[in-house]
Amino acid sequence: MEKVVLLLIALGACSHVTEAVLPILMWHGMGDSCCNPLSMGSIKKSFENLIPGVYVHSLEIGSTVTKDTENGFLMNVNDQITEACAKIKADANLANGFNAIGFSQGGQFLRAVAQRCPEPQMHNLVSVGGQHQGVYGFPKCPGENSTLCELVRKALDVGAYVSFIQDHVVQAEYWQDPFNYNEYVQKSVFLAEINNEQTYKPEYKTNLQKLTNLVLVRFLRDTMVQPSISEWFGFYAQGTDKETIAMQETNIFKKDLLGLREMLDAGKIHFLASDTDHLRFNQTFFEKQLLPWFK
Repeated sequence: MEKVVLLLIALGACSHVTEAVLPILMWHGMGDSCCNPLSMGSIKKSFENLIPGVYVHSLEIGSTVTKDTENGFLMNVNDQITEACAKIKADANLANGFNAIGFSQGGQFLRAVAQRCPEPQMHNLVSVGGQHQGVYGFPKCPGENSTLCELVRKALDVGAYVSFIQDHVVQAEYWQDPFNYNEYVQKSVFLAEINNEQTYKPEYKTNLQKLTNLVLVRFLRDTMVQPSISEWFGFYAQGTDKETIAMQETNIFKKDLLGLREMLDAGKIHFLASDTDHLRFNQTFFEKQLLPWFK
C-alpha cells in the first residue's frame, strides 16, 4: 500500500510538471514601451494575476524605456529583431519554449522572431492587430510623442521606398504600395523579406510551421491600420486601395511562400475579431479570447 501511495505521489508530481504553463513573451506596438503601467505593464499584471506563477517577459528594445519608445519609430526593424532574439536567448526562463503575444507592429515583429530565431521554440503566437501584409496609410499615430509621429508622416510623404527612409523609419519598413508591387518587393527592407517575397528562404516557411497556433486578431472598426484586413494576413488587391482580398487570395498564400495553406488546413491559424477601434479591447475580451491561448 505504501508503494502505491508513493507511486501516486510521483505521478502527481509528473503531472504537475507537464501541466506547468509556458512563459509569455510580449512585444508592444508603435508609440508604446515595454513597461508603460497603463498598457504593457497592466497587461503583464493581468497575465500574472490570472495565470498564477507564470513568467512574463515584456521586450525592451534599447537600454531605457525612452529609447524603447523611440526605437519603435526610428530603429531599423531588422536590428530590432536581432536584439530581440539575443534577449530571448539570454533569458534562461524562456529556454524551454514560450508563448508570445504582439500588439500592433509587435505582432509582425514577433512573427519575424519565429521565422528567424526558432530556438528557443515559440509555441503559440497571438498577434493583436499586427499588420502582416503591411499598411498603406498612416492616419492615427499613437503615443504621447507627437513630434515623432509628425516626423514619420513627413518621411512617408517624401517616399517610403527611399533608401534612407527604409533604413531608418520603422513604419516605412512595413509599407506596401498596392499600386507599385514590384517596387515594394525590390526595396522593402523588412516586410517583403520576412514574407518571403524576395529571395526565397525555405527556413522561413519551416520555422513558421513549427508554431502550434497562429492567432490573428482583427479590429473591425480600426481607424489606424489601413487596410485592417492586413491583421488577418489580407491586403488590398493589386492596383487599388479600395478593394481588399482575404489571405487565401494573396500571392503569399497562393504561392505558398510561408506555409500558410498547410497551417490553415491543419487548424493552426485562428481568426479572431473585436468590433472596436485599434487595440481597444476590454478585460472581458482579454480573458475570454486571448487568455486561453496561454493556459
